Amino acid sequence: MTAAALQVAAPTFVERTVLRLADAITTRVGRRIERRAERRALALDLLREQQSRRSDPYLLEHALQMIGSRSR
Repeated sequence: MTAAALQVAAPTFVERTVLRLADAITTRVGRRIERRAERRALALDLLREQQSRRSDPYLLEHALQMIGSRSR
């Protein structure tokens, strides 16, 4: 093998640096995707909980009576 063939067989310093940078970016993006999915799931759970709650029709009446006001 010639010296030129040996140099081509191994990645250069720049190539190794670029590969490390690409791995770091890929890891960071993956973590951001996971965190965003967790936040979205939490927001959807809170929204479902808020929408599923039934409001008590007598809650306002009771609150008005507690402060001594006449009911509606």
